[in-house]
Amino acid sequence: MHTIKKLFCSISLFSLLLFGSLPSNAEETMKLGIIGLTHTHVHWAFESEKRGEFEIVGIVEENKDLAQRYAEQHGYSMSKVYDSMEQLFEAKEVDAVAAFGSIYEHLEVVQKAAPRGVHVMVEKPLAVNMDHARQMQTLAEEHGIHLLTNYETTWYPTNHKAYQAFQDGTLGDIRKVIVRDGHKGPSKLGINSEFLDWLLDPIQNGGGAIVDFGCYGANLMTWLMEGKRPNSVTAITQQLQPENNPKVDDESIIILTYDNSQALIQGSWNWPMGRKDMEIYGLEGAVYADNRHTFRTRIAEGYDCYHETI
Repeated sequence: MHTIKKLFCSISLFSLLLFGSLPSNAEETMKLGIIGLTHTHVHWAFESEKRGEFEIVGIVEENKDLAQRYAEQHGYSMSKVYDSMEQLFEAKEVDAVAAFGSIYEHLEVVQKAAPRGVHVMVEKPLAVNMDHARQMQTLAEEHGIHLLTNYETTWYPTNHKAYQAFQDGTLGDIRKVIVRDGHKGPSKLGINSEFLDWLLDPIQNGGGAIVDFGCYGANLMTWLMEGKRPNSVTAITQQLQPENNPKVDDESIIILTYDNSQALIQGSWNWPMGRKDMEIYGLEGAVYADNRHTFRTRIAEGYDCYHETI
């Protein structure tokens, strides 16, 4: 229970947009540094650069074989690759950095970027424990930077529509939320060894499926509850694939209770197919964010009937 309470706080309550400012001129292109390449979500950053909203001015990665592979895939010059953050900051003007290394390494990124006034985005979750999260928060506030955690589901239009449906009041107060996230497991997906090495390490990742996918539900529920802390946090973890995940959990259920509602968060590496979905039940009806594209509303009629809009 104690570990899960720390986990919930670190991955959601301190995923804050803190003080600071990005380039003041709306026409100015943000200069972005990429810190680490071992988290494969980094591919999204390279693809997003093509929209022209930011420029990747440098990449920090000691593993030059990995950097070369990605250079061939995305077309950047190896002259952009540095061995350390210090080298990058000395060579380039950097507005912000995005961290794509292990979760344990997030603290070091903030430690080196914040004193220079460089904003930081880290991949989810924010930190491996509350000690790291508190240090990161203190540094961000002290140096006036933005510190942002990238939860993929933050950007799902269906989740925003679900939130708005309850803000409008037509479905009544929220009573139950069910969030399910995950896939069949990283080992079964053929993830590259550089990512897999730390993803399955309890120190570098902070845990297994409960950290990798439980964090999404914790983040969404904190948002739906307007930042209110849960009254209780209970969790169950299992290891259903010991041959693939010998050091960490691969199955988790987190139960959150509030004064008038509860949440069930299922983060798993045992789904037969990948999923990121959410159900929210109110007094008068329910909404279903089935994925980033499909959204359903059901208004209750009688005992078990309903009117559904898709």
